[in-house]
Amino acid sequence: MLITTGAKSGKKRTLPLLGIPDGEDIIVVASGYGQTKYPAWYHNLRANPEARIYVEGMTRDVRAREAEGVERERLWRRGVKVFPGWDAFQQRASNRRIPVIILSGIT
Repeated sequence: MLITTGAKSGKKRTLPLLGIPDGEDIIVVASGYGQTKYPAWYHNLRANPEARIYVEGMTRDVRAREAEGVERERLWRRGVKVFPGWDAFQQRASNRRIPVIILSGIT
């Protein structure tokens, strides 16, 4: 579960997402099922990058950042191995590049 703060409302928003472990980080993909617009949670993280995740019975505070360049490509390929549907979503969302977000623990 990802808990964000609404970009406009300031309210807490909770939603289930597929998170992929990458070392100490969790990777999430803002595919929005290939729609033409970015998912709301992506806008929330851009406006308020500090969030919370709930994984396997544990809650953790995280900070979000968007992967770029070689790092993004590595994480995208890793994500597509877990969920091949993201490739089809990227084709459908041809007007935008689907963001790959890294959620790192706040220490």
